[in-house]
Amino acid sequence: MTFVVGLTGGIGCGKSSASQFFSDLGIDVIDTDVIARKLTQPHGLAINLIRNTFQDALITVDGALDREKMRNLIYSDSNSRLKLENILHPLILKETVQQIAQTQSSYTIVVVPLLFETNDYDNIIQRILVVDCEERQQVLRAMARSNLSEQQVRAIMAAQILRKERLQKADDVIINDKDIDSLKAQVIQLHHKYLILSEKKLDAEI
Repeated sequence: MTFVVGLTGGIGCGKSSASQFFSDLGIDVIDTDVIARKLTQPHGLAINLIRNTFQDALITVDGALDREKMRNLIYSDSNSRLKLENILHPLILKETVQQIAQTQSSYTIVVVPLLFETNDYDNIIQRILVVDCEERQQVLRAMARSNLSEQQVRAIMAAQILRKERLQKADDVIINDKDIDSLKAQVIQLHHKYLILSEKKLDAEI
């Protein structure tokens, strides 16, 4: 099995930008948010389960998950959030495992925003990379990127593990507090590190 790096970080920290740089270097990237969107698009595997649990009020006219209504619900109601996670997480994990089995690069990046909030990936990931920045930067970036209010962003942050705990659990950290070139340079440095680690893993398996 390929050497798998779990990439995570709080909202607005730059996970997507970092993972894109890994992709540019020829590394296979599996993004669980992309999988989740596929599962909740019209005719997605999760739609009927979501409809059975939350009724049609959260389904758009074209049969997809109404992400804005769901976001407002789950960040104001922890019970609803747990119900949604119980639907989506097993489906996301199954698809992630299937995609890992098909990867061809020396190692694989799996982007999991809620990596520390679930134990689903403990037996899949060999190393954890956290993309980090100051909380105020998180808020401003998330507001600009997603058209969310500060209150909405902070509600999402409150549902995630504390920044301090995230950093304590990390094997590697990218500090994304400067420009895009700084982020790219850190990715390239880690890329070389992961190539070495993946070779060591392969040698140990032979």
